[in-house]
Amino acid sequence: MTNVYSVRLLAFFLVLIILSGCSENTSSGEDDEKDLAEITVTQEEPLQGKFEDSRLEHMKGMAENESLQLFVEEETANMAVHNKNSGEIWYSNPPERDQDSIASGVNADLLSSQLQMQFLNQFGQGSTLNTFSDSIAHEQYRIEEIPDGIRVVYQFGQAEQSAGDLPLMLSQERFEELTGLLDSTGERALMIAYTQNRETGIYERNDSALNGLQLQRALDAFEQTGYSEEDLEQDMAELNFTQESEAGRVFLAAIEYTLDGDSLLVRVPVSDIQFSEQFPVHQIAMMRFFGAADSEEEGSIFVPDGSGALIHFNNGKTRHPSYQQSVFGTDLSTVLTTETRTEETVRLPVFGLIRDESEAMLGIIEEGASVARINADISGRLNSYNSVYPTFTVVGKGDVTLEADQQERTIPRFQEEAMKSDFAVRYVFLDGEDATYTGMASYYRDYLVQQDQLPLKAEATGEEDIPFFLQLIGSATKQKHFAGVPYRSLESLTTFEQAEHIIEEMKAEQINNIQLNYTGWFNKGVHHKVADSISVDRSIGGRRGLDDFIDFTEAQGVELYPEVAMLNVHSTSGFSTRSEASRTLTSVPATIYPLNLALNSRDRTQDPSYVLSPRLVEEYTASMLHDFSRHNASGVGLRDLADSLNSDFRRNEQLDRTESEAISKNALELIQSENLNMMASGGNSYALPYLKNIINAPMSNSGFKLQDEAIPFYQMVIRGHIDYSGAPYNLSTNLSDSDYILKALEYGANVHFKWMYEPNETLKDTSFNYLYAVNYNQWFDQAVDLYHEVNDVLKNVANQSITSHQKLDDGVFETIYENGVSIIVNYNHEPVTVEGEAIEAQGYLVGGDK
Repeated sequence: MTNVYSVRLLAFFLVLIILSGCSENTSSGEDDEKDLAEITVTQEEPLQGKFEDSRLEHMKGMAENESLQLFVEEETANMAVHNKNSGEIWYSNPPERDQDSIASGVNADLLSSQLQMQFLNQFGQGSTLNTFSDSIAHEQYRIEEIPDGIRVVYQFGQAEQSAGDLPLMLSQERFEELTGLLDSTGERALMIAYTQNRETGIYERNDSALNGLQLQRALDAFEQTGYSEEDLEQDMAELNFTQESEAGRVFLAAIEYTLDGDSLLVRVPVSDIQFSEQFPVHQIAMMRFFGAADSEEEGSIFVPDGSGALIHFNNGKTRHPSYQQSVFGTDLSTVLTTETRTEETVRLPVFGLIRDESEAMLGIIEEGASVARINADISGRLNSYNSVYPTFTVVGKGDVTLEADQQERTIPRFQEEAMKSDFAVRYVFLDGEDATYTGMASYYRDYLVQQDQLPLKAEATGEEDIPFFLQLIGSATKQKHFAGVPYRSLESLTTFEQAEHIIEEMKAEQINNIQLNYTGWFNKGVHHKVADSISVDRSIGGRRGLDDFIDFTEAQGVELYPEVAMLNVHSTSGFSTRSEASRTLTSVPATIYPLNLALNSRDRTQDPSYVLSPRLVEEYTASMLHDFSRHNASGVGLRDLADSLNSDFRRNEQLDRTESEAISKNALELIQSENLNMMASGGNSYALPYLKNIINAPMSNSGFKLQDEAIPFYQMVIRGHIDYSGAPYNLSTNLSDSDYILKALEYGANVHFKWMYEPNETLKDTSFNYLYAVNYNQWFDQAVDLYHEVNDVLKNVANQSITSHQKLDDGVFETIYENGVSIIVNYNHEPVTVEGEAIEAQGYLVGGDK
């Protein structure tokens, strides 16, 4: 069968031939041959400058620009970057790693590695290689010059055959069969290679005797008999053992370092990750200890968990797990039906290190973010260093469980092709006042603007009322009974006329800037059928009712966003799970059951939802827009297009997550081409340039025990460009109005409520039990008070970016906005004094240029 592995295998052997030619011993006198470990080019002129750090004396200058200098150590391929502005030097590997008193064995070797590769065998078992132990130590690498930098090519493992290529066991019948096909020399080779177990009669491999000439004779003997992979499979099944062939356990990978202005771009080209079909590369970790801080340093690790979080160096929390989170959340085509883990989503593909607020490094994942995972750990667990780094999935893996004769066997199923993206991280070096998480956020915001990845900044007029984000629920399905026969009925929760009534009440209370997301308005309610067409639900007013409501909202100055779900399908009406749903790696439709929070389990008694195949997203978006445009709405709400990112592992039609990201962006482009404003839930970074509003934006971190603080990094990046709010107040975990108000002021967020007109009990005993407190009448007065208190403060900073955020004391935080307005919040239940100013318990102080 011809597939990507065959192509990779051919390329692998071609490159291996090239590398083997480069690695011949130069002592033979052939000057045109170079050792693989020898640098292939030289710098015509050494880099200028004197360095206090004597360790650079052992490194060679390779590239330089106005901001940075790049060095490499030829004997180890270690890299260093000199920040010419501050004089700081950032090393790819800790210079004092040999003195680490904690790291040992492979953990000590990892401190000297730039890449770590995990590959899988035919049984799905993983093994790990690293550039130091498996390449540098064997002088199987080459350093090349490329424009503005260097490229290092690594060979992992050695091509020689070993005893591991021979069967671990042979039955007496198989042994006699093989020896009967050999001459006396071959027969003697097998007699030496195997020893018969007197109790079982099984011939067991004698590894201690398989060296040098004896090993080669045994390998030749098996080759002469024609012993095949099918024979090995038969012997493993008969004797109940497993093993993997050592052949093919040679891998190639390359890493490129280039200077680009004030940053270092590190790239691993996916086409250069070479492997055999028998041993696919599952994941690759990049620059695990770049800039790592030792146990004596002070500072913090920044991770993009939710709104952002800090892990303080050396915080002693080694009893808790290290930090690991996938960028853009979970791929729903890989979710197990029993998986219940809930956490905040990583919305931005960034991470960083802050060293004592004098130097900082920000990592921006430019390519491969959708298949990346951010990892971080503190000193004291495996080594003496605090570090943060990305891991990328190269080939995905799933498991298929087979049952026969009351026995289960699990076999792996691999992704057909490697990811269609290189893996690239831009490392930015900040110093002075910029060496903080605020400086990182400011840099990243400017970076996104320069890359056209944020909308243009809204004009700051001053004294402008902030938005009130309102979600209204139109209709939802409910199971009823007639004469004992169950049937599904569409229940009206907020008709268009009732929505007008709610808006009129809000306007009467001087809530004028209403951003309205209307969900459950077409194709049978909240859990509507696939949006390849639009039919407005009659139970809430039908098509004419929607058109009248659009006219009403325009007259009232209300921005309306009728909500559409494009990626998750709850209703199978008109939807083929066989042909239209994404497939998992086990070739079954990707199915998601609702999460029962009370039991912390998936509720398989409820109807599941399905993941729409990415190959249909653009087509269905175009079809939806064709019908949607007939209603002359100025905006559209996106439930999942900026919140979820999924693969489709359908055999021979695979679409990986990197391709799915491109498809989602194309769908957003289609919507933008219709001149529609977009309000989205979640707000992953690839969607930001298309959005006007975000609801359910992250307002904290996941609270992992390794973390020390939550920070508003996400808000510092997007504020002034996109309006946002957190979860609806009436469905949030806020313990009091004060907590909600303080968080809104600290994070610059807007007020958000989710309502319906009908009583709460209307949804009792339905799949919408989570909407337990959404009757608008019960929340209206409280919402008015909350909005006006937040508005009285934040209207002074409307459309203003956050330029500074800091923790002043436990429970006390200051946020400074672009126009100089300062807001200090006190979450404590007792008063505090800040610079002579008293702030009451659960209170705040507004200062600066208000």
